[in-house]
Amino acid sequence: MPPSRQSASVGAVRRSFAPWSDSHAKPLIRVEDVTKRFGDALAVDSLSLNIFEGEFFCLLGPSGCGKTTLMRMIAGFEEPSEGRITLAGQNLAGVPPYRRPVNMMFQSYALFPHMSVEKNIAFGLKQDGLPKDEIASRVGEMLRLVQLERLAKRYPSQLSGGQRQRVALARALAKRPKVLLLDEPLGALDKKLREETQFELMDIQHELGMTFIVVTHDQEEAMTMADRIAVMDHGRIAQVATPGEIYEQPKTRFIAEFVGDVNILEGHVLGQEKGLWRVQSPAADAPLTIDDPDEVLHTGQAVAIAVRPEKMVIQRDPPEFDAQNVLTGEVWDIGYLGDWTVYRVKLASGAILRVTRANKSRFVQNPIDWDEQVYVTFAPDAAVILAE
Repeated sequence: MPPSRQSASVGAVRRSFAPWSDSHAKPLIRVEDVTKRFGDALAVDSLSLNIFEGEFFCLLGPSGCGKTTLMRMIAGFEEPSEGRITLAGQNLAGVPPYRRPVNMMFQSYALFPHMSVEKNIAFGLKQDGLPKDEIASRVGEMLRLVQLERLAKRYPSQLSGGQRQRVALARALAKRPKVLLLDEPLGALDKKLREETQFELMDIQHELGMTFIVVTHDQEEAMTMADRIAVMDHGRIAQVATPGEIYEQPKTRFIAEFVGDVNILEGHVLGQEKGLWRVQSPAADAPLTIDDPDEVLHTGQAVAIAVRPEKMVIQRDPPEFDAQNVLTGEVWDIGYLGDWTVYRVKLASGAILRVTRANKSRFVQNPIDWDEQVYVTFAPDAAVILAE
């Protein structure tokens, strides 16, 4: 492996936090060979997973993949059909939800409409029989944490969606659980507020040092907030890794296509040359050259080449004679997104490529237009070979 690859990071690093890489670190939560059936339906299938203290962990996947069922088993609202779940070494089998050191924030927020903000936050503390002065202290602490001091006397009907979300979060945090479970916590917010709240949740989690587990089907949400992501598919975990690894080094075609935009080029392996894989694809006239040393392949094997749209370069002039990975086609569609322009390029094979280009200046001289003949290239290390 080249020295530059050894020292390089896969994606941006949000914080230097990686207990899963320490062989001596003990997970806070262990999910061991857990299966959950509802009659004949298999919701979770022999799933194993470790989650560490202080981690912002995300369960990501399409509807029906089992992510919410897994969260509900951790919370105690469902019991595993097989396997076990432990928290801080304690087997949670048979332990009711109110006896577990976890709290769950539901997608609907489930606020009491007849109670003010401060009374909603205090409700669980009163149920636990805490002294009045301690309840008042914790409620004040939570109001400051979620920046709702001025709205303490208001009722849920007098709040915006984002404010109600903060009340629900404060109520869940007030009991100081070891683990906070969040089920699609931002689903009811508009796009801009959702993006702002993602960073607020990250700041709160980091400040408290608490373990957060979030369920979502929103890839961008998971990529923004999580230290690690477990991508789920049909009750199983397809990959557990940091956001950078999930995006840049997907293990399967399902992951590559589910997380972000991707171009998939079909082909078969011709062999290796100077440490690089040579792949023949109907999308290109000449063999593709791919730098993916982690893959073990054999000649003639059918593979898929995954290339993210932003890693492709589009131009109207022919590339240099020795350029690698050259694809030719015609501009089929153009989408202007402000910060990016998206080009859909139809190749002679009929495949449609999605290529994005950053708009670094306000004005573009002689821009590429519809129906133009163009060349699309990508570097050997910009692609990932998927054997599955």
